[in-house]
Amino acid sequence: MTKRRRRFGFAAGVIAALVVLFFTAAPALTDRSMNKVSQPPSVVAPEVTALHRTLTIVDLHADSLLWGRDLLKRSSRGHVDVPRLVEGNVAVQMFTIVTQSPRHLNIDRNDDQTDNIRLLAIAQRWPPKTWSSLPERALYQAERLADFSHRSDGKFTLIKTRAELDAFIDRRRSDPSLVAGILGIEGAHALGPDFVALDQLDAAGIRMISFTHFFDNSFGGSASGVAKGGLTDTGKTLLAEMERRGILVDLSHTSHDVIRDVLALAKKPVVASHTGVRGTCDNNRNLTDDELRGIAKTGGVVAIGYFTNAVCGDKAADIARAVAYTVKLIGADHVALGSDFDGAVATPFDAAHLSQLTAALVAAGLSADELHLIAGDNALRVLRKTLP
Repeated sequence: MTKRRRRFGFAAGVIAALVVLFFTAAPALTDRSMNKVSQPPSVVAPEVTALHRTLTIVDLHADSLLWGRDLLKRSSRGHVDVPRLVEGNVAVQMFTIVTQSPRHLNIDRNDDQTDNIRLLAIAQRWPPKTWSSLPERALYQAERLADFSHRSDGKFTLIKTRAELDAFIDRRRSDPSLVAGILGIEGAHALGPDFVALDQLDAAGIRMISFTHFFDNSFGGSASGVAKGGLTDTGKTLLAEMERRGILVDLSHTSHDVIRDVLALAKKPVVASHTGVRGTCDNNRNLTDDELRGIAKTGGVVAIGYFTNAVCGDKAADIARAVAYTVKLIGADHVALGSDFDGAVATPFDAAHLSQLTAALVAAGLSADELHLIAGDNALRVLRKTLP
């Protein structure tokens, strides 16, 4: 063999090894590095653990479908899978779909010219049609959750209607190992121009949509966008159509002008599925006191996130501080939980150790009755008023 051929053979081997690494190790390493648990578990008092087991917990936001894990199996990385939801006593998990994420992500200013999800889709061997189509990415992730439901032997249920939600809650009273999932979307750009894919995504079970994610789009401005404008005419049409279909309106990530416009037009309860509040963490991503009051006035809920940009800290006590502030301002009937688990953020605990938050909420002075409302009863009320 000539030296040239040997060099070519070596180079080809290196390239092949890098390709294998890209398709096998890189997605898992990315998941592990981005979705961390920042604090070691602490001991929870037996009486708090007992209280935690009585709660019907609903989490309104997790991006776990993005990462390629089999959610029916316990994983050593990330924050959420069905076994950990069972261990943490979570009854209903909203699984939110991400279809485009800009490079150099930040909470202040991003445009739509880059697309990290394309590379992740290729690395995780998603179908080629997802590589260039945002609606196809949304449909693929929805199909993944439906597949988990089909393969779970009844342990995990995908919910699309109010009747299915009520039937699930009834079943779970006698079997707390059951978990349900509901589908949402981060950013209406996933629907395509003029929301042409809404029929397909509605049929797939999408039951919550935020108008924007980290950049402005044809429906409105993002809190982290460039122009940060209000609802466009297309956005206003989408709002009315979502309410007609029974799809929950999510104000997370939207600009303050979009929030103003939605609160003026909404005829049903709206939510912020994963947010912080300016009163405890003052940045443009978080909600003002007037916005909190406006969401409560619709009958909706403000779901407090578990990540640093939401609560200005990395401990359960920081989350509890934001919850307590919001309860004091708008009442316990309008506060909920929205972790942002697996959202490329670090959180103080994963789904299995959610009793850490219950302990922090008790320490913050919240009563058992308030905890039941915040943990899930409020979210269930809003879902029942919204779902078809």
